Amino acid sequence: MSKKTLVLGASDQPHRYSYLAIQRLRGKEHEVVGIGKHTGMVEDVSIETEKRPIENIDTVTLYLNPTHQKEYYDYILSLKPKRIIFNPGAENEELAQLAKENNIQPVEACTLVMLSTGQY
Repeated sequence: MSKKTLVLGASDQPHRYSYLAIQRLRGKEHEVVGIGKHTGMVEDVSIETEKRPIENIDTVTLYLNPTHQKEYYDYILSLKPKRIIFNPGAENEELAQLAKENNIQPVEACTLVMLSTGQY
């Protein structure tokens, strides 16, 4: 089943984990929205820089360190995802607590590992 996913911290640079995540999410036929510091493309996914409203987000997967996440707190919560995946280096107890308070499941895991082991 497709899980519409927002990759926050998306990059069109092939050596970045967010790039690999977009590729593998699309490979598993998940709908992907990318928001990053710069515009770009990864396969058929356009990376945007604007925090625009997005309907029916299942998962937000974070590729931003906690300092850079702060400006996105309200935006992430407004999307009402089912879960937020805190990839390695993105762990953030403050945002995880806000997620819990808003009935959003915080998950400390690696999206790439979850996809490769069928846990996504």
